[in-house]
This record gives sequence, structure tokens and C-alpha cells, in this order.
Amino acid sequence: MLVKIYGSAVFGVEATTITVEVNIDKGIGYHLVGLPDNAVKESSFRIAAALQNNGFKFPGKKIIINMAPADLRKEGSAYDLTFAIGILAASGQIKANNISEYIIMGELSLDGSLKPIKGALPIAIKAKQEGFKHFILPKQNAKEAAIVSELSVFGVDNISEVCNHFNKKYPLEPVIINTRQEFYNNLNQLEFDFADVKGQESIKRCMEVAAAGGHNIILVGPPGAGKTMLAKRLPSILPPMTLHEALETTKIHSVVGKIQNHNGLMTYRPFRSPHHTISDVALVGGGAYPQPGEISLSHNGVLFLDELPEFKRSVLEVMRQPLEDREVTISRARFTVTYPSSFMLVASMNPSPSGYFNDPDSPLTSSPTEIQRYLNKISGPLLDRIDIHIEVTPVPFDKLSAKRKGESSIEIRKRVAKARELQTIRFKEEENIHYNAQMGTRQLAKFCELDTEGLSLLKKAMEKLQLSARAYDRILKVARSIADLEESSQIQPSHVGEAIQYRSLDREGWLG
Repeated sequence: MLVKIYGSAVFGVEATTITVEVNIDKGIGYHLVGLPDNAVKESSFRIAAALQNNGFKFPGKKIIINMAPADLRKEGSAYDLTFAIGILAASGQIKANNISEYIIMGELSLDGSLKPIKGALPIAIKAKQEGFKHFILPKQNAKEAAIVSELSVFGVDNISEVCNHFNKKYPLEPVIINTRQEFYNNLNQLEFDFADVKGQESIKRCMEVAAAGGHNIILVGPPGAGKTMLAKRLPSILPPMTLHEALETTKIHSVVGKIQNHNGLMTYRPFRSPHHTISDVALVGGGAYPQPGEISLSHNGVLFLDELPEFKRSVLEVMRQPLEDREVTISRARFTVTYPSSFMLVASMNPSPSGYFNDPDSPLTSSPTEIQRYLNKISGPLLDRIDIHIEVTPVPFDKLSAKRKGESSIEIRKRVAKARELQTIRFKEEENIHYNAQMGTRQLAKFCELDTEGLSLLKKAMEKLQLSARAYDRILKVARSIADLEESSQIQPSHVGEAIQYRSLDREGWLG
């Protein structure tokens, strides 16, 4: 008997429906075709044990399973449940009257229980688009898939529950989630808060400016000054994600199986902090069967690179194109996948190999040559894509021991959100530009005009501080963000003056 049952494969962040044809006929043998990888091929052993341990029979006949389209590589163990139900239906052990209305996915244990799968959300979205009515998958992934409306999602613990459902003994109950209500209820649940940071008021202000304009930022300071603590709190002052951004972010994390505690929609902006030993592929994505890298997992959030000069030069250089294009494309001989990668880059570094710079009280010192060699590990083109450079100094004892708490992230976020709203209105007619950091030369000329006093101040700063030519555009962008925070339509000289302070690494004595 021939039965058609449906599963799904994920390529990039999109899913493709896979038709699984199960044919049972006279003879012996188990034949699986359709370009499966080793994990898919090994499914026969898991299926046989799971069926026998749950009171079903693994047919002792000739079983042929075809996965179409046959020219697409199928990988992973998520097809176990698809094959098992197909075999049971083809052998007449369960009723298969409306099985064509279902997408069925899940990895089987030998006792018949189900383990979570990757990519549940993209699969559910594709299932709805192609007119499927139901989706059966492991219970751990049910909330994630139930985000998609107009699709009945059934979360199950064991294969016997699926069989009882089709035999109409114990019908499954769909998982129902009010996506919008859950999204808005969790928007203000912050893991970290700027209120916990003692002192560092100037750095908090700098982080607020960076958040307001979406600017990349680098923090330079000795060990223990609070660089990592500040970076971890940056997502808490970014504007809350829109529902569209939340869906985009959840899809990417779903593909790699990184939805925390198997919750539904991600309502917080991601914060990724890879170790400095990371490889090029792990950062930008790729592999024999491409997977999203850290820059895509940071989409709509923050990528934090601690101790920037310790990263391999090649790793840092591959970030240059994604920083500009806000996406990364990975090409293989048979296919090409594109992952979104619109993130804020936050980097930190010590000012010298010893961790201290021009500090007479420090027991560790580095020679000027060592310092220059250390700083030159960061290329000019990469630094050119970082708008704000700020020096972080250690917090004095009286501020560390003070009991008074600083301003909360919620209050700072309100100001940032207002500034972003102004930018949304400003760039509504500009294609692919949403905030100040994305402005090009044409937008700078249009939206960042300076008065005579502002131009004079910028000219003096360029000459006296020996700022590089690349600093000019960055200063204008940052000044525009500072003006937006004050809800000023015109960039004032005070805004230019503050922006100039945020270009430390362009000054003489840093990178030449």
C-alpha cells in the first residue's frame, strides 16, 4: 500500500515541504531514497525499536520510502516521526483518511518518546502558506510553532499519542497562544538594568546616544572598568522590538534550536558575546550545510566582541560586508542562502597589551612599539564602520560604595524610543534607511546641515586633534542622534562638540 505523508526541510531561514512516499509491498528490505544524510538513514533502527516498545509492528516486508524533491539534501533526525507514521498508515495499523492535511515532524527515542526539533517556526509558517491545516511535533516546540495563526499545532510526548489521534481514540488538543498578548506582556521584562551600574555617567550617556542612532561603538579601558557590564545592558535601552522584528529573530534562533526553554515568540533583543577564538564560519555562518552564525543570531540585537584585538584578523575582516549590507550571503555549488544580520556592534578592548595606558601607578607597562602593534590589529576599514569610540575609566571607591541607584533602563529607553520615532519619520521616503547610523553621503547633506558656529567648531577639532578624514561623517551622524535625543530639528554646536568627544581612536597616538 502506498501512503503520502508530509514533512519539511529548512534551508537558510525558510522551509521547504518534503513529500514522503511510503510503499509497502511483497518481499523484504528497507530502502530509503531521496538524498538522505546518515542521520536520516539511521532512522530505521530508532523507528523499529519505538514501534515495538509501543505495541506496534514493524512490517517484515519490502518498505520503500522516497523523499521528494529527490535532489534536495535531507539532514537530521526530525523525520523519524514522519517515517514511523507513514509506515503505520501504509501497513494499516492506523487510519490515514486525512493524513495529507498534516505536517508531521519529530525525533524518536527508542521508547517512542519525542525529542525537540530545529526550525519549528519556519516549518509552521511554510505549512500555513501551503494550505496545511495541522502540524504535529514534539511538545517542547509546540509554543514556538503555535505563534502561527490559522494552523492547528499539536504538541505530543510519545508516538502512541499520535496513533491514538489518527485512530480517533484520544484526539489531540491544539496548543493555543495569543501571540500579540504574550508579546506585549513580555516587552518590559529586562534581565539587566542600567540602574545597577555605579558611576560611569558619561559612558551611560554615550551608550544612550549609540542606542538612539543605532551606532556601532567601541569601549576602550583597563580591566575592571566596567566595559562588559555596560555592554550587557545596552539591549535594555534599545527600543522594544516590533512584532515583525520578533518574528524575524525567532525564526533565526529556531533554525539553530536556540529558543530558550522552548518558549514562544522572542520578545527581547538578542545579545551575543562569542569568545575571541571563534572561527570565520562560526561568526558569519556557513559549513557544509550552512547554518546561521553569530552575526545572524545577533539580528535586531547586539553583537559584543570583548577584547577586540585578540580576535583573529581574518575573523574581523569578514564582518565588514555584513556590517554594511545588513545581511550575509553564503554560496555553495548547488544553492545559495541569505541570512539577515542587522545588528549593533559593541566592541571592547584594553588600551595596551598590559591593559593599562599611560598609567604611572600601574605595575605593568608596555613599550610604545608594543602598544602600536597591539592597536594595529584592528584594521582601518573595520574601525571606519564604528561610529563611537569612548574611553572607560575605573570607577572611584566613593561611587562604588554609594547606595544610590542610577537611572533605570526603562527611563533611558523612553528617550531612545522617542529619538527613533523622529528618525522613522525622517527616513520614511528613504529606501533601506531606518536610523541615523545607516545614512549615506546624500542623507548627510540633506539632514545634517551645520550652522556657521558648528562648522567652525568641527574644523578646529579636525585640525587641533588631528582627526582623520573618516571621522567627519561619523561625527555628523552622531551629532544628529544627539540632536534627536533633545528633539532638536537643527544640529547645534553643543551637539557637534559632544560628538567630537566620541572619536578617541582617531586621535594622534592611537592608530597613527
